[in-house]
Amino acid sequence: MNLEKTLKRLDQTRDESVSRLSELLKFKSISTNSKYKIDCISTAKWLVNELNTIGFNASLRETTGNPMVVAHTTKSKGDFLFYGHYDVQPVDPLKEWEDDPFEPKIKSISGEKVIVARGASDDKGQLMTFIEACRAINYVNNSFPINLSILLEGEEETSSPSLVPFLKKNTSELKCKYALVCDTGMWDKKTPSITCSLRGMLSEEISIKGPNRDLHSGIYGGVVNNPLKVMSDLLSNLHDKNGKVDIPYFYNGVEAVSKELKKEWKKLRFSEETFLKNLGMSKSFGEKNYSLLERLWGRPTCEINGMWGGYIEEGFKTVIPSEAHAKISFRLVGDQNPEEIRLNFRKKLMNDLPEDFEIKFSNHKGSKATQFPLNDEIINKAQKALSDEWNSKTIFEGGGGSIPIVQHFKNILDMDTLLVGFALDDDNIHSPNEKYNLKSFYKGARSWVRIIDEIAKN
Repeated sequence: MNLEKTLKRLDQTRDESVSRLSELLKFKSISTNSKYKIDCISTAKWLVNELNTIGFNASLRETTGNPMVVAHTTKSKGDFLFYGHYDVQPVDPLKEWEDDPFEPKIKSISGEKVIVARGASDDKGQLMTFIEACRAINYVNNSFPINLSILLEGEEETSSPSLVPFLKKNTSELKCKYALVCDTGMWDKKTPSITCSLRGMLSEEISIKGPNRDLHSGIYGGVVNNPLKVMSDLLSNLHDKNGKVDIPYFYNGVEAVSKELKKEWKKLRFSEETFLKNLGMSKSFGEKNYSLLERLWGRPTCEINGMWGGYIEEGFKTVIPSEAHAKISFRLVGDQNPEEIRLNFRKKLMNDLPEDFEIKFSNHKGSKATQFPLNDEIINKAQKALSDEWNSKTIFEGGGGSIPIVQHFKNILDMDTLLVGFALDDDNIHSPNEKYNLKSFYKGARSWVRIIDEIAKN
């Protein structure tokens, strides 16, 4: 492969690549709402067409939900499988967007050119770095130096309900030597990173029912227990005063962060004060005796993601609601078992529930944490390629979030995963005015060219 000519081709076609990204970002591929189903299908068809024009054999694969996009540089399968997702989060609250979230805008923020739209960073901009890299490779070299496959799904933002059945059904086609995932971020604007650990995930939705109807708070207040108060009491008891999760056996399977990783993390130019200041905060929360990075990447969590009940519109309706609801999520590390945690969480809430109240749980899938060896050959090649492109040493960081596909690749396809991404902390992922730095986009594509070139070397 002619590396320099391929990189030059990327530089020469930047405007066209941004135009293609903008076109992709216009699709309202919101997977959480069925009314956008046709938009998700249209997005997948667009991607199939793009891949077919740059040297892949691509096709749309139906599932019980949104379709998968599968592509190969050969007739059947590749040696490396790239994964991304084309679905996006809802745009609420819409009023906080400066522009239409599905009409991409190029703007300048703090001297950096960015593209603003829903999905710009998560994950359309990220997956397009790989597609644009492949476009340039095929254009310059008329072939690919390694056999590649691509899998793009449309339900990642809804916990990928169709993914596991699809992987199991198509194992022989999708199983490769290694998976490549671009759904993570940079350490900072100048420093590339490889994610070497991911926390697992467990989510629970609970409903509490008390009185048989909403009650007038003037007539019944003070004599009937309020479901919202009951819910508040239950949730406030999920942590002790030191920030430790107070669920029986919750820390079973939690492993100490390795000395090797701690050493890597200490090398990072990390300021807890700056980190918190950027959030409008001055104090951190969580378990004592652990650094902020260790709590963020190497310790488990329990978070209240939403709680509601009663009247929540403008003005007042003075009622004691008959029901209260909440959403809880757990980030898991080490060998924590999500199903055991689910069972003990439910037992705790049922034991603490007052008389006359009922509690119901909505079952959501859980995933275990993932750890990658730092001495892996592919990881080392990617580290060199990234360092060469960014002229900065690539660092290893932990992932505070969860990417369940990594566990599925390991458990179902017996593949390890390289996690490389170019998002930044201020990209407003899942929030209004989501953006992706054009430098991340340009150099992300160049980075993938270098990574593919390195992998192809013996």
